[in-house]
Amino acid sequence: MVASNPMYSGGMSLRKKFLATVINDIWPETLFFSAVATMVAAISKLTDHELVLNNGLLGVLGTVLGLVISFRTSSAYERYSDGRKMWTNIGTYSRTLAMTIWIHISNDRPAPPGGRAPTQLECIIEKKSMVNLVQALSVSIKHYLRGESGVYYQDLYPLICFLPRYANGGSTERDLLPMWHASEDGEYPLEHNPQRATGTRSNSSHTMDSNYKEETSSTFFGSLRKHNKVFDPEKVLPVVDVHRPLKPSRNPPRAGFTDYFPFLKIFKLIAKPFRKSPGIHLNPSQNVDMRAVLGKKRKPRPCDSNVPVELSLFLMNYANVMIRAGNIPAPVAGTFVGTINSIQDTLSNLERIADTPLPFAYQAHLRISIWIYLLALPFQIVSTFGWLTIPGTAFTTFLYLGFLEIGQEMLVENPFNYDLNDLDLDDFCYMIQRELHEITAHPNPDPSEYVFGPWNQPFAPADRRTAQELIQANDAYTHSDHGPDSQPGTHSIQRTLLKGWKDVDFSTRK
Repeated sequence: MVASNPMYSGGMSLRKKFLATVINDIWPETLFFSAVATMVAAISKLTDHELVLNNGLLGVLGTVLGLVISFRTSSAYERYSDGRKMWTNIGTYSRTLAMTIWIHISNDRPAPPGGRAPTQLECIIEKKSMVNLVQALSVSIKHYLRGESGVYYQDLYPLICFLPRYANGGSTERDLLPMWHASEDGEYPLEHNPQRATGTRSNSSHTMDSNYKEETSSTFFGSLRKHNKVFDPEKVLPVVDVHRPLKPSRNPPRAGFTDYFPFLKIFKLIAKPFRKSPGIHLNPSQNVDMRAVLGKKRKPRPCDSNVPVELSLFLMNYANVMIRAGNIPAPVAGTFVGTINSIQDTLSNLERIADTPLPFAYQAHLRISIWIYLLALPFQIVSTFGWLTIPGTAFTTFLYLGFLEIGQEMLVENPFNYDLNDLDLDDFCYMIQRELHEITAHPNPDPSEYVFGPWNQPFAPADRRTAQELIQANDAYTHSDHGPDSQPGTHSIQRTLLKGWKDVDFSTRK
């Protein structure tokens, strides 16, 4: 099933729609080759000179270049599709991990040697905290793939702020764990041995307003239109104390002048060696700003911590503690550990997609070949098309370079960044967040509390009696429609099930 296109669903402004296309990337080249075609047509038609080349290779070269561009675009979309599949796997593994923690780890645990048994509330708090850590894992993968180092983000830090910061009970900078050490910088130093404030959080309320109603208003034509609700996903996260401002969950680079006039980017590249680095005054090992001038991903520094791996270590340690204490059955323990390992395998595949660029030699050779073909094109068709050489060359340039740029954007660029054509990682994380909260909202009741009630008709359509009526009969199961040869008990149940199969098979076939 094809997803709805935001170009037509009204979810994008006209400026964003323009930036989402490749027109703003190829219009300078289209204008240049159109100018060459104009020059060739004008000289050939208005003077005695004829700028004509033999068009024998026109069809052959055009076909070859078309096949190469088509193959490259297909390979690019396959890479793009693989990224989407990997995020589907992350969503699946996150649900499996949350279900395993929430359902299979018991709330009634025996007392450990020399200690007391945890209360039911303590067990639920522990499990809910680990499920929140599963949610934080997907959010950390999002930031990691976008080249955003550290943990101080509005959608990540509230979920992991309770994790230990120091190794072996230490309290100095030398004892900081890698995840926290790589997140600190010189601008907002961490105060070691802090006294945590109580009652100083920005939101003094213990809960949020749960008003889910949407107001409606009447338009000029009398129809009802819903007001857009305020989109604030960070509002549902814990409100915690932090020693520094948190970075926004989304930090896309703003569209600049060179995004509309891409041929001017060459001047930025020329001036780049002479530009002073903005982080040169900081300790290089603490400079975690990884976003380049053009909004592209920079290579992580060697000291940067892999936050998703560290969060996986906490989850794996929790699984180890539960297994050693016997709080989780052995078969389920294998699923628990295997799911964490599967997330690590998926993360490795995402790293492969993000960090494997197309070889520069292939990019350069293909683009130069297309340029040569487009430069020679007006000289080969001017004798046949005349003044139509100008629009013909412009259309051919738009076609060839458009597909080339589409492949460039999907294959060479990181498909996990903020471009309008990139994968919407934020939406994937919100989906995982909603599903995990839905899982933890499940009360885990005993099946006997709802299976034998008056709402359940287990044998429908062959027998429309409810489970409560069947149990209250206090006799062996039987059915009046089965005939005199029917025997009460298992024989009648089997006949009911067979009749149900026949009824369903007959009623559902067209």
